[in-house]
Amino acid sequence: MDRDAVVVGGGLAGTLAVGALLGQVDRVTLVERDRFPVGPEGRKGVPQGRHLHVFLSGGQRALDELLPGVGAELAAAGAHRLEMPRDILTRMPGGWQRRFHEGRHALVSCTRPLLDHVVRARVLAEAAESGTRLEIVEGAEVTGLLGDPDLVTGVRIQDRGRAGAGARELNAALVVDASGRGSRAPEWLEGLGRAAPREEVVDAGLAYVTRMFRLAEPPDAGVYIMPGPGVPRGGVAVPVEDGRWLVTLSGGRGEEPPTGDGEFLDFAASLVHPYLYELIKTAEPVSGVHGYRNTANRRRHYDAPGGVPEGFVAIADAACAFNPVYGQGMTVAVLSGLALRDHLAGGGLRPGLAAAVQGAAARAADTAWLTATAADRPFAAAGAISLGFVDRLKSRYFSRLTARVAVDPKVGAAYRDLVSLTVPLSRLLHPAIVARVLLLPRRPGLADPPLEVGPGPRGH
Repeated sequence: MDRDAVVVGGGLAGTLAVGALLGQVDRVTLVERDRFPVGPEGRKGVPQGRHLHVFLSGGQRALDELLPGVGAELAAAGAHRLEMPRDILTRMPGGWQRRFHEGRHALVSCTRPLLDHVVRARVLAEAAESGTRLEIVEGAEVTGLLGDPDLVTGVRIQDRGRAGAGARELNAALVVDASGRGSRAPEWLEGLGRAAPREEVVDAGLAYVTRMFRLAEPPDAGVYIMPGPGVPRGGVAVPVEDGRWLVTLSGGRGEEPPTGDGEFLDFAASLVHPYLYELIKTAEPVSGVHGYRNTANRRRHYDAPGGVPEGFVAIADAACAFNPVYGQGMTVAVLSGLALRDHLAGGGLRPGLAAAVQGAAARAADTAWLTATAADRPFAAAGAISLGFVDRLKSRYFSRLTARVAVDPKVGAAYRDLVSLTVPLSRLLHPAIVARVLLLPRRPGLADPPLEVGPGPRGH
């Protein structure tokens, strides 16, 4: 037990946690409720697996640091690299953004099953070459923690769906909860006599639906119609592997997209601009319509002083989950894995490790949390309570900023830095950016999407 670890959940965050533990512990046991597919196929344990996933620049850099060369492996498997703003036609609430080659940030676009398959295969290969023994327990779930309020010493597991069947205990010096939005860790901690963490929830009531298409004449860029004040419906279309395109339509409370086949196109036709509808109206659907509604931003403050006992860490969505429409979750999962690896490399399994990793994981999520909740608070307040004074100021500033992104290359560059999770929020609070957002007159963006790539802004 002294150098054993247990990882709960075999999704992207859990797989990366295993990768971070290799060479640092004697044995890792990965406990997964599902059974893993042989190839890049979906599974029930990844409820968003059929929907659009993109990897932000910050996540790509962290992934290549954690698993060098895996970005090239994703590209070889068919993932697309989309430069911003050149390869994504983006309509902000105030109009379309100019299109030019900035050369600073790109999205990696592929299906979630492909991403999981490539990363899992890489981690399994590295495990076989490492000095760490890896055991994978599939079709089982964690039912509680072992230990006491101050020290976690392992987990209790049982076969999934069979009460009492296959029940056993796994002793470990470190338990990493990577079980996602549905994490039951607050209950597990209460079972040890420890208080559950404080929670923050910002729920915009957003729902979205996704369908896969094959386009007869694919364009040279994806498209993103961003929802916002006065524009309650949005849509995204991006290329993925095997010549297919994923299309996601979204709407807030009272504007939820339907899941019927014909209704999908009707909703696309109702967007603020017809470009996305025209793109798919004659395309060949190659999947059904899949809906998703569990989109609340939810943060559990395990990072508070004394927030976790020794021997226990919660990472990624288990600690801080975001509205998936912003595409930040996978990047934060990688940053969490990197934080775990770096703190283990700095001293191995030791007293204080859990709190140190938890704090680093929380800092890795801070920017994503602040940007997602700033965008969602006005919609959340519409379905709940009024915003406070400070939140009203934040929302007004964010609204002016996003309107300026479409027409101001300096503000746009700062915004792309932030949403790519490569800089802290202070990037948008620099005096030069604040002055441009608050003092320069508002101007609308382009009325129609720029189908040709134009020259970049002068001096930028």
